Amino acid sequence: MKKSIYKLVVSLLLIMVNAQWSMVNAQKVICHRGFWDTPGSAQNSIAALVKADSIGAFGSEFDVWMTADGELVVNHDKVYKGVNMETSTFEQVRAIRLDNGEKLPTLDEYLAKGKELKVRLILEMKSLSDFNREDECAAKIARKLKHYGVLDRTDIIAFSINACLAFKKLLPDTKIYYLDNDYTPKKLKTLGFAGLDYEQNVLKNNPEWTQEAHKLGLEVNVWTVNDVDALQFFIDEGVDYITTNNPLKLQQLLEH
Repeated sequence: MKKSIYKLVVSLLLIMVNAQWSMVNAQKVICHRGFWDTPGSAQNSIAALVKADSIGAFGSEFDVWMTADGELVVNHDKVYKGVNMETSTFEQVRAIRLDNGEKLPTLDEYLAKGKELKVRLILEMKSLSDFNREDECAAKIARKLKHYGVLDRTDIIAFSINACLAFKKLLPDTKIYYLDNDYTPKKLKTLGFAGLDYEQNVLKNNPEWTQEAHKLGLEVNVWTVNDVDALQFFIDEGVDYITTNNPLKLQQLLEH
């Protein structure tokens, strides 16, 4: 009897340890440009943000441009439906309709809606034509995040090292991740960033970077992973975040 009880206790402890390990090591799902591949949604739309929240995703990534007259808008492509986000006026950009019928959103609209939700905001500032404009854009974004009270729920990502450094100066306590694939984890650590946010083939070709980053106390995100085999590969690699256009499939894989 005592031996049976001992085995039962050991089994329960192992189950608890494995459960705790899974909770600590489970990757977090980030919807690329929101959860847009679903009815009624569109990339970088307000609907995509709401839908990312509705499926319980950890984060919803979105992209921010600054127009020629200094307004902040949410969109990915530099030229979208024939309109250049950076060289056109706000009036010209605002006239665009997304594929789901929404007006192309402003950052104000995006943050106001995000404030009502639980999903984490993953804000990518797009690289601009010169460093002065990038500095201006970063400063305006920082003010908006503070104004809407979402600074503690926002991570910032950028391809421009200048933009990352500008945010590090403006928002020293905010998590900032570099996107452009060319800095080692050690270099990112010296710059004070929270981690690396690299394209999937870069991390496949440099498999030691994930482990090196973790040893340095940095986090690792990989983008944009949609294929089931690739999703499983990065789950097994132990990256911290996976950015995907296929969040439901990633959630399903993580549940097993």
